[in-house]
Amino acid sequence: MSQNKGKTEKKGLSNALKYFFGVGDAGFVLMSNVETFYFMTFLTNFANFAPAVAGVINSVFSIIDACLSWIYGGILNGTKAKKWGRYRSWLILTPWIVPFIFTFQFIRISENEWLSAIIIIIAAVVSHVIWNIGYVANATLVSVVGKTPEDKATLSSSRATWNNIGGLLFSYLGLPFATVLGGIVGEKNQWAAAAFVLGLTMVAGYYAHFKMTEGYEEIEDAGHAKAAQQNKVSIPEMFRSLFQNPQLIILMLADLAKWCVKFVTAASAIYYFRDAAGNPGLMVPYALSIALAAMIGAYVVRYWVKVMPSRSIAIVSYIGMAVFLFLIYTSYANATMVIVFMTCAQFFYGVAFAASPALYADTVTYTTWKTGKNAAGWIMGLQNLPLKVAVFLRGTIVAAALASVHWEAGIALEGAARQGMTVAFALVPAIFCAVGAVLLICGFRITKDKVVQYQKEIDARNA
Repeated sequence: MSQNKGKTEKKGLSNALKYFFGVGDAGFVLMSNVETFYFMTFLTNFANFAPAVAGVINSVFSIIDACLSWIYGGILNGTKAKKWGRYRSWLILTPWIVPFIFTFQFIRISENEWLSAIIIIIAAVVSHVIWNIGYVANATLVSVVGKTPEDKATLSSSRATWNNIGGLLFSYLGLPFATVLGGIVGEKNQWAAAAFVLGLTMVAGYYAHFKMTEGYEEIEDAGHAKAAQQNKVSIPEMFRSLFQNPQLIILMLADLAKWCVKFVTAASAIYYFRDAAGNPGLMVPYALSIALAAMIGAYVVRYWVKVMPSRSIAIVSYIGMAVFLFLIYTSYANATMVIVFMTCAQFFYGVAFAASPALYADTVTYTTWKTGKNAAGWIMGLQNLPLKVAVFLRGTIVAAALASVHWEAGIALEGAARQGMTVAFALVPAIFCAVGAVLLICGFRITKDKVVQYQKEIDARNA
């Protein structure tokens, strides 16, 4: 009886999915933020690598990670489906390995500098490959579990909300938690211990996703040969699903703006508050304010989608980000107003963060309707590509802004240079968002009504 139940797809979202799908993403953020915020500090201050060696370590693994970012969805769609589902299975098959390997990214095990560097690079690359497979499988479930545009938007909203909760928790608890662990395992090993323990929260969260999505994904066994044929996609078919769907390409280009708001503003904030505003203490209320705003923005999408389609919500969010970021550029002299305007911009960032996966899921429906192949893993995995490009642009844009104002460590900025510092902090992300809004308005034509019609025709074919 239980076996047949596993083969019958449930309809409608459970309350657990509506409100708790995303706890795994909170765990993922808690784990990955150890690297985001403290990896370079570990390399230089705890592992005592020379700055040049630390730079090589960070650059090599980041470049490899970026080059591999597009393959994970291909792995999900190109390999044989596992016993618990093509995507859901990966929530328990690989995540548990990650903490054990990720830990070695924060351990220097040899006095030989370059040998230790190689081991850390290998640990970084391998842990990222493994965790990205689970991450993409988890993201793909938005498309698989959500049967309607509203369901997809609700899942995206819940996932984005928990993602921001994870970021908020780490902002205030990450360093104290690592310090406590350092008292147990030693100061040099505190980040390794934090990586391992917080990695376990990701494992537990993904297991919760595995349980709450039970019965929502069709199992591709001998009795479901048609599903297996539809969901297993060859490499040529993957690339056709991209290049025969220009709206997916437009969405990826627009999505780059959202990630630039996240990474570029985060990297340049300290330069504004410390060197332009002359008050680095404002970083604390600033960080809390924008984190809460992004979390609220992500949460309200579940209610907005009842009156607006995801496409319209995304367009509004991009326009909102562009407007408030531009206001920061014009109000640079008033740090309080800058915090207020960035809080508003980050609210709309939270909205965009929640809405965009639903749009990717809509392109999955369109591609399945058009080609007869369900490349959900491949398409949802492509969300990684604009993210990695934005990480690269972060360094380029901030470095260019610093050079333009002739920035020097320890020297406060004066006059026009103060506004020049907000070029990276606000103006460039505002321009990206304005372009993203235009791309979505003019180029993304997959509407809610069309998605519903595509899904009806797909269901009729599969009946």
